[in-house]
Amino acid sequence: MAPVTTIDTQYLGRPGFAAAYLLVEGGEAAFIENNTARALPLLLEALGRAGLRPEQVKYAVVTHAHLDHAGGSSALMEACPGATLLAHPRAAKHLVDPSRLVASATQVYGPERFRELYGEIRPIPASRVRAMEDGERLRFGARELEFFHTRGHANHHLCVRDSGSNGIFTGDAFGLVYPALARSRPFAFPSTSPTDFDAEAAKAAVRQIASGDPERVFLTHFGERAEVADIAEQLLRWLDFYGELFARARDAAGPPDELEDTCRRQIEEEFLRRLEERGISTGASTGELLELDVALNAQGIALAAQKARGRSPGGR
Repeated sequence: MAPVTTIDTQYLGRPGFAAAYLLVEGGEAAFIENNTARALPLLLEALGRAGLRPEQVKYAVVTHAHLDHAGGSSALMEACPGATLLAHPRAAKHLVDPSRLVASATQVYGPERFRELYGEIRPIPASRVRAMEDGERLRFGARELEFFHTRGHANHHLCVRDSGSNGIFTGDAFGLVYPALARSRPFAFPSTSPTDFDAEAAKAAVRQIASGDPERVFLTHFGERAEVADIAEQLLRWLDFYGELFARARDAAGPPDELEDTCRRQIEEEFLRRLEERGISTGASTGELLELDVALNAQGIALAAQKARGRSPGGR
């Protein structure tokens, strides 16, 4: 197996929370996931440990344009002058012109907190960005990288099958497995964060990844895992639950501003039940680790339900 280096990006100051990956082939390098500009020193440090310089980086790949995956792309591309950025066609345009991404995140966090989290996100010249079509293949040294589109978490999401490791870089399409919650076996759950959650598309993506029979998956959140079938089974059960929760939220009476609180309470209850089912302690540290994901998943379900309400005849 050609080695893959996992880089802990220390996202939000937390170890084991978000990863980037480094591939090295014949004196050239490729990064998969770029995290934020705050992680750039960690990526370049890993590159240096592999005996390579920034000028030897050939590719930088992002699975989708969410800022914990792609926010550091402009900083990385500036540091690596020979690199080409590879992304889903819908993500590529937002990396060439990140104004909408920046405006949306700034509205959520405020200017000061946005800069603290993500630094500066600048446009990337279109000549340095390559949109990867569904099923497109690329030679990188002795490896072949195959890109395939995986909707569900986001409409602009792709995964990368790597012949060198017989693995798949899954972004957020194959769930989250935090090392702190994966003692003897993984505790896996999907991300339904805003704005494009689709339960059926997400299930199709999980099945597509698992059916490719990879020996391992490389999760952005977090790390390399070999328990592909176990993770897939957990994710499909979760997505059934989220699909039912979405349907209830869509059809519920009452104002939209109550949806998120209702979804959050039900998601918290389900997390507690499934953690107990897997024999995982639900102490304060566990709650703190999952707090952000519970909130984001509740927002994603509530937003999807509100959109569906608006599309339905006589929608609220």
